[in-house]
Amino acid sequence: MQNVLMPESVELIQVTLRCFASVRETLGTDVMQVELPVGTTIHGLRKMLGDQHPALLRLPLAFAVNRDYARAESVLQNGDEVAFIPPISGGSGKKELYRFDLVDGVIDPRGLESECRTDADGAVVTFSGVTRNHNEGAEVLSLRYETYTEMAQRVMCGIFEEAVKRFPITRARVVHRLGEVPVGEASVVVVVASPHRGPAFESCQFLMDRLKNEVPIWKREKLKDGDGERWVGDLPKLGDQEPG
Repeated sequence: MQNVLMPESVELIQVTLRCFASVRETLGTDVMQVELPVGTTIHGLRKMLGDQHPALLRLPLAFAVNRDYARAESVLQNGDEVAFIPPISGGSGKKELYRFDLVDGVIDPRGLESECRTDADGAVVTFSGVTRNHNEGAEVLSLRYETYTEMAQRVMCGIFEEAVKRFPITRARVVHRLGEVPVGEASVVVVVASPHRGPAFESCQFLMDRLKNEVPIWKREKLKDGDGERWVGDLPKLGDQEPG
């Protein structure tokens, strides 16, 4: 943890900055306590840190305050938890309508299907996102995922709530794997049960697309032949706009 201090003559607030993926590598820390003048915006915080770490200003970023996406011109308040969001990759019990899990090991699609299906359902749709051995002309050995856990759960819960309003879902499960995922293994599995196949297919795609576009999960590729590693992904898309 690092601290950034301002002159004592300035009226200050203190915020907590959470750093993930390429932002963590740039700033060299996971968490930073930052003192800022009253009225500072997210953009102002980024610029201040960029004076010390110029590479930060070159990163494409979205932003969150208190685990909700926010725009760069948002004014920060004392005690806020701020996150710089670089490009993103995406409870237990059978009776739950929906659930989002982040796991460290292999995902079991059959178990999730068993949780979702009821005798009233005519369709159970399962999607598995699997590590492939190539991307953008490079040979990929494995992927590694990390997340902003608290915000990921909150954002995904909102996506589920939208899905159940739009589609006649009986139950739904989304599980995303963290850490290293070798070629051929699933990094994410989405399972949806519904009385009819149309809503089952549509809601499964809806959940997967929104997960990939909005949930703060980061993906790093490990490449073959000494090409090293690289972060891959896009900034989150919120409706028709990108934050920031």
